[in-house]
Amino acid sequence: MSDHRCLILGILDDGWEGLSAAGRARLAASRVVIGARRTLDLVAPHLGSEIELRDMDGALGKTPEWVRAALADHLPVTLLATGDPLCHGIARFLVDKLGAACVEVLPAPSTVALACARLNKTWQDAAIRSCHGADAGEWFDGAAPGHGLYAIVRAVAEQTRVAAFTSPANSPDRVARALLAAGYGDDVRISVAARLCLPDEALFADLTLAEAAARRFPDPNIVVIDRAPAPSPRAVFGFEDSDFVQRQPEKGLITKLEARAVSLAKLGLRSDSLVWDIGAGSGSVGLEASRIARAGHVWAIEKNTGDAANARENARRLQATNYTLVEGKAPDGLDAWPDPDAVFIGGSGGELAGLIELILARLRPSGRLVMNFVTIENLATATAALAAAGAQWDVTMLSAARSQPILDMHRLAAQNPVWIVTAYKNTPQAENNNE
Repeated sequence: MSDHRCLILGILDDGWEGLSAAGRARLAASRVVIGARRTLDLVAPHLGSEIELRDMDGALGKTPEWVRAALADHLPVTLLATGDPLCHGIARFLVDKLGAACVEVLPAPSTVALACARLNKTWQDAAIRSCHGADAGEWFDGAAPGHGLYAIVRAVAEQTRVAAFTSPANSPDRVARALLAAGYGDDVRISVAARLCLPDEALFADLTLAEAAARRFPDPNIVVIDRAPAPSPRAVFGFEDSDFVQRQPEKGLITKLEARAVSLAKLGLRSDSLVWDIGAGSGSVGLEASRIARAGHVWAIEKNTGDAANARENARRLQATNYTLVEGKAPDGLDAWPDPDAVFIGGSGGELAGLIELILARLRPSGRLVMNFVTIENLATATAALAAAGAQWDVTMLSAARSQPILDMHRLAAQNPVWIVTAYKNTPQAENNNE
């Protein structure tokens, strides 16, 4: 055994019997063995008394120090990890702390691979996620990326099969309730493979979300989530105005499709952009932004109670699980949001100049602020505030007309002109130079 590398040895719940001959030999030749108590108990009866066993439960942060100390003393050291340590396991943590040259990995089969084998489900195209951590709490409408189930819920929106590592707190029933709360129903099935490689191994295949949400499953377990492809997949963006629930009887308080399209283009969104939507109204811009920034997140704020309710309903219809709506008046609460890559202002509640100053200070490098105005006064306020801040900006006036039937013919009906103001954290020239 090398005396300058730590062996990370994958092990399953069948313990010593499930290890390869090479794995047993390397483990028996160790002088320090580190692992969770349950994995140490699997191998302890087969190891000599000269081998020091270190329980890392509650002491993960000390593990790199233990490894360094053992290597410095030229003591062969092995760390036990469940399944494949390189798949949501401890290997990444140790490589980051010690460097790849100090680590050797001898994996066992991933428990995801075993679960899919037991269930006869292919997994080469599955998204693999984990909620194996601290108690995440139940999912709620508008949950942000910090929620422990966020990665799983978002993966279901993107993939037709998701395999996930769970924990006793973040259990399959909680995952099922989260998906129900996110708007999924009979289009999703959840399977659970529990206590893999143990005598009481159990499989629960293709349960409805309601069935899974109402029961408990033996620990430990893996979940496999299958979502039926939508018969008519939605467009990424470019929805008709009528696709959004809007305020009644004042229907029409919405950023029209043509202005949305140009404004979204001006925002310069990436797939992982963090976006603010100030004055969300019906949510049309922010929700379409959430579909472009699929791996990002949108935080929206709306002061009108009725409009906020409409935005929530639109988010539910679109299953926008990367969208958080706050009912309130900006800038209240914006200090709790992460710095954005892009900000859209559709309404400012009379705080326009102050909002512009705040947003320019918070935008990330190369970020953009896009604003829509239909009044000359607000346009003047915005450009004056941008000039005072020394920001680079430009204005596009969008004047669109839509066809309307007249007898057996069609005419064009003009929409109100919209000024679309775009401000840049860096100048467009500087952005181009950085590409």
